[in-house]
Amino acid sequence: MFLFSLVCHEGAHALAALRMGDPTAYQGGQVTLNPIPHIQRSPFGTVVVPILFFALSGWMIGWASAPYDPMWARRHPRREALMALAGPTANLLLAVLAGLAIRIGVVLETFTAPDQVGFSSITEAAAGGWAEGAALVLSIAFTLNLLLFVFNLIPAPPLDGSSVITLAMPLDLAGRYRDFIASQPGFAFIGLIVAWQVFNPVFRRVLGWALWVLYPAVSYS
Repeated sequence: MFLFSLVCHEGAHALAALRMGDPTAYQGGQVTLNPIPHIQRSPFGTVVVPILFFALSGWMIGWASAPYDPMWARRHPRREALMALAGPTANLLLAVLAGLAIRIGVVLETFTAPDQVGFSSITEAAAGGWAEGAALVLSIAFTLNLLLFVFNLIPAPPLDGSSVITLAMPLDLAGRYRDFIASQPGFAFIGLIVAWQVFNPVFRRVLGWALWVLYPAVSYS
């Protein structure tokens, strides 16, 4: 599920760039849901680091990337911002689809609200059998993609949100902002530290709202 979600994220970046005039990722084979081209481009971030983190902590952290033409991005800052937005939007769509499946399962009494929610226990089977496996997969798909959506939209480099915020800027300011961020590679390290600090309270609020949508009659503290 982690690899699938990552591939959907990067594939959406690549497809958006292609549709808006930059074929770089398409020529590199990234406009696809086949994980192989994405793994070949970032084997360390898509395979090695996730496996190591999972083995050591039970969590998965990793990354991938879709190439783009920086000159295209400089000429079209709005298009670059929309390309950046496409990745988190793909994760949001996956979370919504998983949430719809959970909600339908609740209505059909296949799933039920758990006593306590967790990363892999957003819902649980009302009875045993195949529903237990489905509840696990849908729970992970829902939480993971909601997490990827929220985290990547934090407006700090090198996350997608640092480009998305230029949609709210005048074109000349967006260009200057982009040039400044590109000229300061150290900001990526600082941005990740800031993102980790602000992520938890933001995600808790978003997850709380999402749980209310799934289970309006249940209250989770």
